[in-house]
Amino acid sequence: MKNRQENNFARSRSRRPAHRRGFALMDVIIGSVMLGVALSVVISLSSRSLASQTDGEKRVVAGWLADELLSMVLVEGPVDYPRMYETAGYFDEPFGEFWYDLEIEYRGRHAPHRVTATVSWPSGRGRQDISVQSRIMERDDQDLFLPREPLEPIDRERRYFERIYGPDEAEMMR
Repeated sequence: MKNRQENNFARSRSRRPAHRRGFALMDVIIGSVMLGVALSVVISLSSRSLASQTDGEKRVVAGWLADELLSMVLVEGPVDYPRMYETAGYFDEPFGEFWYDLEIEYRGRHAPHRVTATVSWPSGRGRQDISVQSRIMERDDQDLFLPREPLEPIDRERRYFERIYGPDEAEMMR
């Protein structure tokens, strides 16, 4: 009985219609093409993601460097800084790929100086740069040892929530 079942199975396999032969091969070819397309999309997306991450990292570093420049102008004073340091050039290693330009605009003896720090770096799209601007008041000799702080404290968190949610809702969130 078992032998007869095997013979029937063998005959039924050999009696397949001609149009059904090679169907598995077509499945394999189509599956391979689809897998290749999917892999190429994944590789393309991951390379774009890596490029965006690298660009974001460089923007953060450039922001830190610009903030450092403005802090140095604040410490030394807007009049003395250009006498002591270069106002343009490259940063020291490990930030050697970044260069800076510092512009100090004199606005009068009793007016704050406008200080603009621009940090640039090479990018795949050419040159990228970030500019940060601040106003820094010149220090008198009498004020040399007095702390430099605003007249009223700055609540940065409140300002952030006001910008996002508006003044009324920011007050409710506190």
